[in-house]
This record gives sequence, C-alpha cells and structure tokens, in this order.
Amino acid sequence: MEVQSLPVNYLPIIFQMIVAIGFVVTTMFVTHKIGPKRVTKDKLTPFESGIEVIGNARTPISIKYFLVAILFVLFDVEVIFMYPWAVNFKELGSSGMIEMFIFMATLLAGFIYVIKKGALNWD
Repeated sequence: MEVQSLPVNYLPIIFQMIVAIGFVVTTMFVTHKIGPKRVTKDKLTPFESGIEVIGNARTPISIKYFLVAILFVLFDVEVIFMYPWAVNFKELGSSGMIEMFIFMATLLAGFIYVIKKGALNWD
C-alpha cells in the first residue's frame, strides 16, 4: 500500500516555519527599538583590522590577478578528480588507466593553451 502525501501532512512544517520567521522578525524589531543608539564620530568611521583607512578602497586592480585566480581554481578542481581515480586504481584496471591518460592529456592541452595565450605573463 502506497502512502500519499496530502497537504494536511505538511501543516506542522508550515506552522514551524511561520513560528521561526515570526521569532526572527520579532527579535530583530524589538532589539532595534530597545537597543542603545549612541551615534558618535568614532562609530561612524570605517575600521579594518585595527588599521586606520587610508585612501579609496575602489582602486583599479589588474585583470591579470583575477585571471590567475580563476585559472588556479579551474586547474585545482580538475586535479581533485584524480583522487578518486588514485583510490580505485586497482579496480579500474587498464581501462581506468587509459581514461586517466585521456583526462591528463586534456588537462595538459588546456594548460599549454593558457601558456601559449600568455595568460600567466605579468608584463
């Protein structure tokens, strides 16, 4: 016999969500209304790790920085796929070895492409 999901069965979950959201909204409202409000010059100044702010934070940064970061993440994630292969090396046999060589060749081709395009040159 198959048990069907009826909307009535979800009533306790909906009630719990309403209570949780109500608690959050009520807590935020009450703490905002009864909390201290002392606005001083020191509280309104930006503060970062104990160092006074100097200059504008919106200075332009070279796109090379972001390109290297994205390439690092890309190749790092691809290398992660080698761990399950290494764990199951014996069970995969020669077909697993051939598939990993194809994967490594694709990874190497991508790396050669990145180097040929000059993405890692900081000139």
